[in-house]
Amino acid sequence: MDEIITNIEARVATWTFFPIENGEPIQILRYEHAQKYEPHFDFFRDKHNIQFGGNRVATVVMYLSHVRKGGETIFPITNSSLSQTKDDSWSECAKMGYAVKPIKGDALLFFNIRPNATADTSSLHGSCPVIDGEKWSATKWIRARNFDIPHKKLRQIPESKMLQLGVDESYTLKVSKPKRKSILGEAIIEANTVYGALRGLEWHLDGKLRKVLVIDTFNLGKRKLNYCCLLMMHQTFSQLCSFDYTTKTVQIHKAPWSIKDKPRFSYRGLMIDTSRHYLPIDVIKQIIESMSYAKFILFFLHNFRCEREFINAQWNKLKYIIYQILAKIIFASNFPSADNAGINVMAEVDVPGHGESWGVGYPEIWPSPSCREPLDVSKTFTFDIISGILSDMRKIFPFELFHLGGDEVNTTCWRETPHVKEWLHNNNMTAKDAYQYFVLKAQDIAISKNWTPVNWEETFNTFPAKLHPQTIVHNWLGGGVCAKAVAKGFRCIFSNQAFWYLDHLDVPWDMVYTAEPLDGIDTDSEKELVIGGEVCMWGETADASDVQQTIWPRAAAAAGKHVLLMRKSITLTILPRFKHFRCLLNRRGVPAAPVTNFYARRAPDEPGSCYDQ
Repeated sequence: MDEIITNIEARVATWTFFPIENGEPIQILRYEHAQKYEPHFDFFRDKHNIQFGGNRVATVVMYLSHVRKGGETIFPITNSSLSQTKDDSWSECAKMGYAVKPIKGDALLFFNIRPNATADTSSLHGSCPVIDGEKWSATKWIRARNFDIPHKKLRQIPESKMLQLGVDESYTLKVSKPKRKSILGEAIIEANTVYGALRGLEWHLDGKLRKVLVIDTFNLGKRKLNYCCLLMMHQTFSQLCSFDYTTKTVQIHKAPWSIKDKPRFSYRGLMIDTSRHYLPIDVIKQIIESMSYAKFILFFLHNFRCEREFINAQWNKLKYIIYQILAKIIFASNFPSADNAGINVMAEVDVPGHGESWGVGYPEIWPSPSCREPLDVSKTFTFDIISGILSDMRKIFPFELFHLGGDEVNTTCWRETPHVKEWLHNNNMTAKDAYQYFVLKAQDIAISKNWTPVNWEETFNTFPAKLHPQTIVHNWLGGGVCAKAVAKGFRCIFSNQAFWYLDHLDVPWDMVYTAEPLDGIDTDSEKELVIGGEVCMWGETADASDVQQTIWPRAAAAAGKHVLLMRKSITLTILPRFKHFRCLLNRRGVPAAPVTNFYARRAPDEPGSCYDQ
């Protein structure tokens, strides 16, 4: 390539923060007297034109000649035209909008696509007629990715590498020193799967990094991904950066860096209780997105319940409504699904003890109108309903685990309802036996739909020898349960309510962090059976007005324990990082409460920096 062109390409890359390979070839244009270009958009709306390099994100126009009059570049619909005054040196065409005069040596940069990937219609532009002189210009269009690589050549991720429990999330991050006389550096992420890279990739708009090199060994070899067009940064990398308001640049703290990272546990969950207060879809989307900042991997949608207004006596109508509501909750998002954020979604149907609302549409699954839960164990129809619901939910939730609840089952209703009492007698069962029968039958239904059942710990505490061997025990009542469960060969999830129930507002961040899922477990083989933990946001006292302040930042303390085991003083090592992370959440629009409040989600006590609250 000619040295002059090479230098121009390099300067355009520096100016736009897009790598050279994202640019189309420079186009030279000549306008003679009266020639013009009608207003148009540079972005595309069809698939054909974006197969190479994606859409045109930015446009650079370089003026190669001076035009005595006319030939201005005009933006007819931008609001900026209101603040631009023009004298007689401008053409009449230029007075119809915001305009830029063609002056030799000047260049114009404008963006066609907003940071949220939507088209910016204010980028509508044209060239006014040349009145006196001749106009020469050079145009450089910048694509969203490498212009030489057709999008259709990117192969699908193998099923073995899809986001499932235990997928390899390890990565290596290397950050080089910025080159001399340049603020541009380079980061390299090496990962065996795309989710290893996603543990560090997030939607983040700050930064001046020129490119990110992702090495994904599963199918694409080495492939350069443009950082700016993807608007992503590594979670770890982003915490090494700070914005310098003097130089208006992002500074990389103490570069160079070389970091190897992988999580301690494959299951790192946050539970949201949507059954007690309504949470708007946008709030749920915000929570899912913010989870990725703390490297959570599992969003647990607790106990989907059909409320009275959603039920009617037609089973097909019930199925349709359930499907639509859940589909909206999970998939109505700016990204195609939570999977794109590296987040799995696990749902729950909590039976038999918390299923009263199902009987609004089908009263026959209640033991009696005055005694509504646990659900009627004596009727085949009860299990037909459960099977139908799970069949429809399987279409929505591809994750391999499904929560069946099984907690807080008071069997008094079964013992006192005549027809259930008769069924117990005929089958030689006690109420405790019937509880076991119901849970195991629900497990069989879930397993038949290719799900691994998860149950709250009461099922293990009551009949451990009878549970299906695939069962994952979900601890919540207190300590020591995971140690007992793994000793019997079961996998376990830690959610001890004394530490990891976020609705307990008097539990400070340090108690959340110091809770250890592996307490009381000595052998490596048993430690492997603790797949991780989950913080639980119960909804009795939280709704859209305060749920995020209740979740954050304390949930991040648990997330940190999922990723890193820190044996040093947490006040000296963890607390400063925790305060920094809370400020980082605030900057990204997440309403995280102050770190050291005695009660979670309480407002700051006095003025001060977010680092000191």
